[in-house]
Order: sequence, then C-alpha cells, then structure tokens
Amino acid sequence: MRKAELAAPILREFPYRFETERLLIRGPQPGDGPRVREAVIESAKELRPWMPWAMEIADEVAYEKLIREGQLRYLSREDLWMLFFLKGSPTLIGTGGLHRIDWDVPKFEIGYWVRTAYGRQGYITEAVNGITDFAFTVLGANRVEIRCNKLNERSAAVARRAGFEHEATLRNDGRNHLTKALRDTLIFVKFPP
Repeated sequence: MRKAELAAPILREFPYRFETERLLIRGPQPGDGPRVREAVIESAKELRPWMPWAMEIADEVAYEKLIREGQLRYLSREDLWMLFFLKGSPTLIGTGGLHRIDWDVPKFEIGYWVRTAYGRQGYITEAVNGITDFAFTVLGANRVEIRCNKLNERSAAVARRAGFEHEATLRNDGRNHLTKALRDTLIFVKFPP
C-alpha cells in the first residue's frame, strides 16, 4: 500500500477499549442502548442545562439505534464515542469520547458527562486523562481540546484538573438552548508531552 492510503482514517488500527485505574473505557456495542438511556434518565436534571440532547429522552429503541450508529462511526474513524464503566462491573458511569476529529493534524475534541450518582468522585477527570493519553500515545494527536459553556463551571474544572490550559473564550459563540440568550464558549487545550 502507498503511504497516503495508510494515512486514511479507515485504515488506522487502534484499540476499541482501554483501562484507567478505576475505569474500562470502550466504544459502543449492541445492547448498550438501554444502559445509556437509564443513565441519562437518572442524570437528566444535571444534563439539561448543558446538553441539548437531554431535553427529551428518546425510547430504548432510539437509544439502541444511537449506540449502533456510534459503533459504526467509531469503526469508520469519524467519531470516537466512548462509554465509561466501573472496572470489573457492568455499571455505566458516563460517556464521552473524541469528537470533531481532524485526522490531517491530527486533533480531537474531548466531550464528557457523568452519571449523577458518580459525580464528584474524580471519575470524569480520570476518564479525560485516559482519553487524552490515548489521543497522544495511540492516535498521535498534536492537539486535544475541551470546549464548554463559560457558565459550566464543573466542566471547566475538569479541564483544569486534567492539565488543560485555557486558550480562548469565544464570545457570543452560540445561543443557550433553554433561554436563547447568547453564550460564550471556553476552549481549553493540551499538546503532546
């Protein structure tokens, strides 16, 4: 194969799962839909101010469809949605992954949310550190970003705890999905060690 063909995202080989100290982080698999939906239902109150997709919770069939589409996007290297499980258990504590991928750089944006019952225990910071390490050491990232609403103090705190630096604030970058007021977006960034 030519070098250009090897660089094609679909030809990149990398794991579908990896572990951190307390977590198993893996791509979506058939059958995960009800588990993810249950976690969203339990956490809806905390998710709704920041996640437009949590405003109305779809049924189990729709969640299973999302999971299977997420698996296809992971395998095609378009979006790397990841589920976070307590190691050695079927307990889903949140999801996240690497999004807005630009394989030419390569660069990624990390997204994340935590199930309410598992918040404030360091799990999301641990997941972000694990995903960041995966991006740098396995995927060869030259840039990893975290973006969040300026008012989302908990998300910004995760970025800071994970060693990301505040690079920019995009003023009037979008509208709040609840109030339609203009909102600012914080951009945090980390570069390879």
